Amino acid sequence: MPEVLSVTNLETKFYTDTDIINAVNGVSFHVDEGETLGIVGESGCGKSVSVLSILRLIAMPPGRIESGEAVFQGKDLLKMTPEEIRQVRGCQIGMVFQDPMTSLNPVLNIETQVAESVLIHKHVTKKQARERVIELLTHVGIPSPEKRLADYPHQFSGGMRQRVMIAMALACNPPLLIADEPTTALDVTIQAQFVELVKHLRDEFKMAIIWITHDLGVIAGIAQRVVVMYAGFIVEHAPVKELYANPQHPYTRGLLGSLPRIDEQGIHRLVNIKGFPPDMCQPVRGCPFVPRCPYAFDHCRAENPPLMPIADSHTSACWWDIDLGKPRG
Repeated sequence: MPEVLSVTNLETKFYTDTDIINAVNGVSFHVDEGETLGIVGESGCGKSVSVLSILRLIAMPPGRIESGEAVFQGKDLLKMTPEEIRQVRGCQIGMVFQDPMTSLNPVLNIETQVAESVLIHKHVTKKQARERVIELLTHVGIPSPEKRLADYPHQFSGGMRQRVMIAMALACNPPLLIADEPTTALDVTIQAQFVELVKHLRDEFKMAIIWITHDLGVIAGIAQRVVVMYAGFIVEHAPVKELYANPQHPYTRGLLGSLPRIDEQGIHRLVNIKGFPPDMCQPVRGCPFVPRCPYAFDHCRAENPPLMPIADSHTSACWWDIDLGKPRG
């Protein structure tokens, strides 16, 4: 499948009065046409900053994209002019943010907000934009959409607001949709409905999706491949079934061990990843997971491991072979 987006060695820092925050440390990944790529990790690991950097949506200053490429349909997003990147956002790359209540404008009605990108990018009449809004709201499962156009965000439930956000993101039929923890503010039942809706729309519109979350349970139901991030680094990358069946990084094993399982017999205590995430203001010496890792040895403290091949399309940044119980290689 052709690549829609290819990110190489992306590095982003934030400069404060007292410190430099190393938010993203040379990450590389790609997403193919019609594919869903999951990016997972705990809060503060650099997931959202990575995609916001690609779209040039981080505040600059204090943020700064230090290096890297983000090639989208043959063009590097990081080298585009402000006007060029504005033409990409909302038109060729759609974005669904984490909290729809703060992402939607509380003083503008739904029709105005959903129609905005259609009017800007497609240069249609207001009547045509209105028809497109009704079509989009129908696609995302909002009943009687023509009666809801004049409503405001506070008149919608959390799940319905998130559906409106999807309608806005899909307004111009983008080839790539980025969903930044879109189910965090939803209860479990609505989460499941939302995931099924996005899968249906992905298949219908043949678009690629980058789904950012800390919830590995959600990723299992929607993604084909998974990138695991820790402390601004990618520590494991694998097809979703391979990752769940054979996790090779201690951090990934800890994340999976913290999920309750219904397919295991008897009582199993959930895994607790001991310690705390690293201070992102401090330069990395060795593997960033060393203070929390039960397998750490001298090599881990001396050198940060690169992503090393484990199996077909499966890489892990760990010097220790967990299965064999000895250093890798």
